[in-house]
Amino acid sequence: MTRSVYSLLLYLLAPLVVLYLGFRSIKSADYRKRWSERFGFSKLVQTDVLFHCVSMGETLAAVDLIKQLMQQYPAKKFTITTTSPTGSEQVTKAFGDSVQHCYLPLDFSYAVQRFLNQVNPKVCVIMETELWPNLVHFANKRGVELILANARLSQKSADKYQAKPKLSIPMLKTLDKVLVQSQTEAERFFKLGVDTQRVQVTGSVKFDINIDASKREQAHELRSLWQRQTAPVWVAGSVHPGEFDIMLQAHKQVLAHYPNALLIMAPRHPEQFDAAAKAVNSVGLNLLRRSEGQAVKEQTQVLLGDSMGELLMLYGTADQAFVGGTLIENGGHNPLEPAAMGLNVFVGPHHWDFAEITQLLKQAGGLKVVAADSSGSGANGSKGDDLNHAQPADELAQFLLLNWDDKQAHQQQCKAALAVVEQNKGALKAHFDAISPVLAG
Repeated sequence: MTRSVYSLLLYLLAPLVVLYLGFRSIKSADYRKRWSERFGFSKLVQTDVLFHCVSMGETLAAVDLIKQLMQQYPAKKFTITTTSPTGSEQVTKAFGDSVQHCYLPLDFSYAVQRFLNQVNPKVCVIMETELWPNLVHFANKRGVELILANARLSQKSADKYQAKPKLSIPMLKTLDKVLVQSQTEAERFFKLGVDTQRVQVTGSVKFDINIDASKREQAHELRSLWQRQTAPVWVAGSVHPGEFDIMLQAHKQVLAHYPNALLIMAPRHPEQFDAAAKAVNSVGLNLLRRSEGQAVKEQTQVLLGDSMGELLMLYGTADQAFVGGTLIENGGHNPLEPAAMGLNVFVGPHHWDFAEITQLLKQAGGLKVVAADSSGSGANGSKGDDLNHAQPADELAQFLLLNWDDKQAHQQQCKAALAVVEQNKGALKAHFDAISPVLAG
């Protein structure tokens, strides 16, 4: 497929794109807003630097880097784009009106060209691997310096690029700098034809997690307020439909041994909050929603983390963590956040988006993979066949219980996870050193 064919297909699929946005807006009201931005009809001003941060995770990872660049180059104007409301919220929270912010338009040729005509950046930094053929093509055509930062490339993604070489290879070769997380991923870019001189292994900026002391203090105070200082507490973070029931079945087994145990279940997306609450109620566990603002009570068995921006702090209230998107074929989410809070971590087998980070934590002894195949479990949040959920739920429960029963082994795992985070810091400086000369030029 060539870029021209790709562009034509996008236009033909435009009605489906509108339907998709409409469907998302049913579940999340934030998707009903700012549609003009998604089709390139924003009113924007020219800036020097364009940062595209996709969603909340990428935005949080980029915040400190952008702030350092803004401090070093105060005369430069920045535009930050995202594609999700949660990412947009983080931009507003971190930068206020010190930057120009909007959604990145969908990759329609006219929308991308209109957007670039208005913003007219000299440098475009794209976080991770959110590459869009028309954006890259038209930015390159205008002479924009294209930098792929904190780049990750799983083997699965590399295979997808290789399957469409006429579309993907020219796009990848257009990139001026690729700041990649690991040597393994660098090799994958080389095999796809990216010039070795343009690739630099910088590590992942997600290792450079800056945890405010107030978050740790808030977490400590919350657990004390809940009167669960000695009770087992664990977090299922960034979980998806298809994983809710597995977490709940594991927690029921934990409760059989520790009746005062607490599960904090934090769905990945806001539109999944109500479905998660229904899942808790359907298995007969006592539920409290964090958004209700009430303290956890003695009878509370599950706290639903349905308040945005609190997951890192909630990790700090717990002893152990499971990171979601890994018991379904999603690719997983960042296991470094609980590790940085000093927790041992569990993930499922589908963690390819964070394969290298997961391997580092696993080798150090700070992470275990719940390796049971859960491919049969429903991805739509329904209960499905109990057999689909039994094996991973049993294994996760066994891991959790072993750690609470053997406190010394548990502490060793927690220290190992935290040590990995500390030992791999430095990617933020490496990114700054790589991007700074481009802005200076």
